[in-house]
Amino acid sequence: MKNMKAWTLVGIATMGLLAWALFARAEGDTTSYRFVTVSRGDVESVVTATGTLAATQTVDVGTQVSGQIAELLVDFNDHVEAGRLLARIDPVILQQEVRSAEASLARSRAELEQAERELIRSEGLHEKQVVTDAEQDQATYAFQVAQAAYASAEIGLERARRNLEYTEVRAPNDGVVVARDVDVGQTVAASLSAPTLFVIAHDLGEMEILASVDESDIGRIQEGQESRFTVRAYPDRPFVGTVRQVRLQSTTQENVVNYSVVVSVDNEGGLLLPGMTATVEFVVDRAEDVLTVPNTALRFRPTEAMQAEIASLGPEASGSSARERGRPPADGDARGEGAAAARLDDPASASQRAILWYLDADGKLAVASVRSGLSDGQNTAITSRSPAVTEGLQLIAAVTTGGADGAAAASPFQTSGSGEGGRPGARGAF
Repeated sequence: MKNMKAWTLVGIATMGLLAWALFARAEGDTTSYRFVTVSRGDVESVVTATGTLAATQTVDVGTQVSGQIAELLVDFNDHVEAGRLLARIDPVILQQEVRSAEASLARSRAELEQAERELIRSEGLHEKQVVTDAEQDQATYAFQVAQAAYASAEIGLERARRNLEYTEVRAPNDGVVVARDVDVGQTVAASLSAPTLFVIAHDLGEMEILASVDESDIGRIQEGQESRFTVRAYPDRPFVGTVRQVRLQSTTQENVVNYSVVVSVDNEGGLLLPGMTATVEFVVDRAEDVLTVPNTALRFRPTEAMQAEIASLGPEASGSSARERGRPPADGDARGEGAAAARLDDPASASQRAILWYLDADGKLAVASVRSGLSDGQNTAITSRSPAVTEGLQLIAAVTTGGADGAAAASPFQTSGSGEGGRPGARGAF
């Protein structure tokens, strides 16, 4: 009997300790919030694409004759003028062809002179009826063939001399040598196509970007549109450009259709080089000097406890959202915000309407309805709002639960920073 009483007392004591522990833990768990701030500034909507920098005009300098490179007179990055000698191909074989063509021309000239003498003699004899008409025709034919052979020999000599001139590779225009594809001693063959020896960029002071834009965004790109871009060589330095052309020809890669957009770039400082990869932002819309809300506040979804607290507020409770919850709110109306919260799931208005959660002057939960506008991916402009939404207002972006194990965020979209003690005056990093 005594043992049973003892075990009963132990059980009661244990249950009391468990109840005390649970109560103490519940008292230790406090809800706090992570805040972001309504601010004023500019918002831009941009289309992002990548492309490659290139000179506006490049010329592939080749050769029309085959042979061995005997001399190179320019190198990479050299500035050249039109007509400057760039390289020389070994001319020995072509010089021999010129001499052979000169000999052929001399032989053709001699044959022509002989045919002419024969024709004159035949004409005299034909008048005296010494030669027949057939013999006269034969002399005339021989003379005409000799004339044609002489003309062909002249063309052959001209061609041989021109090929000899082609052994001197000259610059077709002013520019900068951006590529040299041959070395001294290398043999080039021009039997099928002219091999490229040099690439000359006309002017690197003006360049262009060939950007690849997705078909879903190409309708927002127009000629003359402003653009910004960065390159990996200068990641912290923005450059500007202007859309010069939207090309009609499309390319398809992995079932994705893209169009090429040509962006004109001023490279006066010479920092940009051909071949650099550029990340381009086409500015398609801009809102200046407007109230902006961090997107984390727009994405925030309240907990059940927060919804229950708002629902429990009476018409006289503080916070514009608690008053006249039954009346649908109008744009800019501070009343009836609770009904706006109920309408958040309405597909017709969900794309523009949003509900912002904050703490009012008394530290109580309140909500405000806004209509969102232009967004840059981080901040969204507010086109119409409740009067409660003003510059500097602290908005709830996430819910944190403080306890013995530390604070744990309840929202997957929360920012990395948090306000001290969950006070509305503490800004979260965004």
